[in-house]
Amino acid sequence: MNYDMLLVRFGEFTLKGRNRGRFERAALSRVKELLRDYPQAKLNHEFGRLYVVLNGEPYEQMIDTLQKVFGIASISPVKVAPLDIDEIAATATALIGEIAPAAGTTFKVHARRVWKEFPHSSQEMNHLIGSPVLRAFPALKVDVRHPQLELRVEVRQQGAYVFSEVIPATGGFPLGTNGKAMLLLSGGIDSPVAAWSSMRRGLEVECVHFYSYPYTSELAKEKVIDLAKVLAGYAGRIKLHLVPFTDIQTSFTRTGQDNLIITLMRRSMLRIATKLAEREGALALVTGDSLGQVASQTLSSMNVIGRATELPMLRPLVMMDKNDIIDIAQKIGTYELSILPYEDCCTLFVPKSPSTNPNLLVVERIEASLRELPAMIDQAVEATETLVLEANGKVWGRRREDSVVREEYF
Repeated sequence: MNYDMLLVRFGEFTLKGRNRGRFERAALSRVKELLRDYPQAKLNHEFGRLYVVLNGEPYEQMIDTLQKVFGIASISPVKVAPLDIDEIAATATALIGEIAPAAGTTFKVHARRVWKEFPHSSQEMNHLIGSPVLRAFPALKVDVRHPQLELRVEVRQQGAYVFSEVIPATGGFPLGTNGKAMLLLSGGIDSPVAAWSSMRRGLEVECVHFYSYPYTSELAKEKVIDLAKVLAGYAGRIKLHLVPFTDIQTSFTRTGQDNLIITLMRRSMLRIATKLAEREGALALVTGDSLGQVASQTLSSMNVIGRATELPMLRPLVMMDKNDIIDIAQKIGTYELSILPYEDCCTLFVPKSPSTNPNLLVVERIEASLRELPAMIDQAVEATETLVLEANGKVWGRRREDSVVREEYF
């Protein structure tokens, strides 16, 4: 089809009163960044919405791109008509012709006169536009309550905007407008969904992944990097911290408390993530916990594990059913990667009967007996490798070698 522009609507942050401008500027900045790939497109900003003038750029590709922008609620491809009722009706008729609705399709016109100097009211335009359309397509049937095809017309001072589609986008808040958090990213289904859900609420997310080489393979590590690349497609770029966890994990296997290994591991992970958060300026930790899903996600376990950090613990999936989480994973493009059969460190050394009701005093006593544990945690933080993954596929890394930070592109 031949469209002139895209009408881009903002999401719920438009209700934020005095803070609205800050949210709009953040969303606008992200859209401008994405439009660099479409040099002919021009951007016009109006209160509560954006207009992207296409100038021949491919609108379908642009919609696919803009749908991933956090803070955008919906997008409509639009034909622009001069401010003349006959011209508007002709444009509307041409749009219906391109849609080519089947015989018997129910239909209505929904016109809005935003510019009050236009000589016809909204109600008059419904009739003056609808009648020519029905004469051109007599197989359409009028249904003003539940139409299958709704032709929308907005009359503004700049022109008349004619469209029929309202394509849903991600919604939520623009990325980074609600602060930064560190997310524990495994290779499973849940944590990438937790990352996406957090970003949708305006959090800038940095991911932390724990690997236990040689017990886990390089393929497991690559899988997590690929998951982070998918998330970067929404964020523009995302930082991934890869933490060596082998020494800490194996130390717990020597305690003789197999049923508490998962609890001990998770508490150490939170301590490491907390140190990384302090270094990177993050104010919370995010996990993919879903209440009752596994032994470490009972309320008792989450309570004991969460006491290992003083940072707020955010669990966006905590009350969600597994099927709902899977649906989101499929929608955002992480599911097929998540189900690849490469073990991560959380699946190693799993006891036959992990504790679902750990005792905090017992756990703390075991940790106190491991006198080298604080030093191992500091060493893991020091040895952490950091990658920055960009939506365009570029990856650059940061390693510490001989107390020197080295950066390089891959």
